[in-house]
Amino acid sequence: MKAMLLGGPAPVTSAPLREAEVPVPEPMAGQIRLRVTHCGVCRTDLHIVEGDLPPQKTPVIPGHQVVGSVEAVGPDVRRYHPGDRLGVAWLNWTCGHCRYCRDGRENLCEGARFTGYHVDGGYGQYVVVDEAFAYPIPDVFSAAQSAPLLCAGIIGYRSLVLSEIKPGGRLGLYGFGASAHIVIQVARHLGCEVLVFTRGEAHQRLARDLGAAWVGRAEETPPHPLDGAILFAPVGSLVPEALRALRKGGTLAINAIHLSPIPTLDYADLYHERTIRSVANFTRQNATDLLRLAAEVPVRTEVEIFPLQDANRALQHLKAAQVRGAAVLEIP
Repeated sequence: MKAMLLGGPAPVTSAPLREAEVPVPEPMAGQIRLRVTHCGVCRTDLHIVEGDLPPQKTPVIPGHQVVGSVEAVGPDVRRYHPGDRLGVAWLNWTCGHCRYCRDGRENLCEGARFTGYHVDGGYGQYVVVDEAFAYPIPDVFSAAQSAPLLCAGIIGYRSLVLSEIKPGGRLGLYGFGASAHIVIQVARHLGCEVLVFTRGEAHQRLARDLGAAWVGRAEETPPHPLDGAILFAPVGSLVPEALRALRKGGTLAINAIHLSPIPTLDYADLYHERTIRSVANFTRQNATDLLRLAAEVPVRTEVEIFPLQDANRALQHLKAAQVRGAAVLEIP
């Protein structure tokens, strides 16, 4: 099969992914094989490719926002059948018996494996996955539109929950890429007033188009204090800025798997029971809830399509903040 293969981490400017022919994977017991049609390009892919996250499998096929149809099933598969349209996301497998899995926090599983990191992902024509970690795609979405929901959407939704924002509350979004442009639609569906902090003019326009009540730069003071905030940009220096915008008792959720250093905080910015919390992965329940809610809204994903062989270019555009909405690879 055709795939874009990462032999080792390197700057995306060096085009480190290479086209390769690799064997078609065979599904084992409990697994299904998908014929991939589309795969979203995520900032986590960028961190894997450039080595911000330490390599776990070399070489590896990146990609964890995978959409395709079931082509083959292994022994003991009961849930899905050939032809079913499914998605595969970042969380690829959990042990089911560690203290976190038993406690309903499988996103923190000690033995978790992640798609496109520990196992091969969707920058290729086929992928295999345990049937318990695949999700039906709502009919309201095309394959390209649904790809960003499988990470940008799901992790954004978990961040929204962990920000502790209530329906009708005032939410701040710092950075406005693939995840934030989905979250704003869900938050507005819940009756929230959304303020967006982003420097790019194209991102500011998109935020306004999607109903932001106010748009400005991160260093600007919003017209009213925020009840909750989500930091999407992987920039630690924005943490104090976001804290200063929060009301007393507000929560800042950091939606980043990798973040540049956070500068020294003035305790006055954290005082009055403000909270900072990280967001780590997601649970299968988060995925199910987000896909249901996205279809209910319905969420409109902005996508920029790249052919599979242009995966390096898609990552370069992502790093340069030149993608409006989300980048999606179309698999031949």
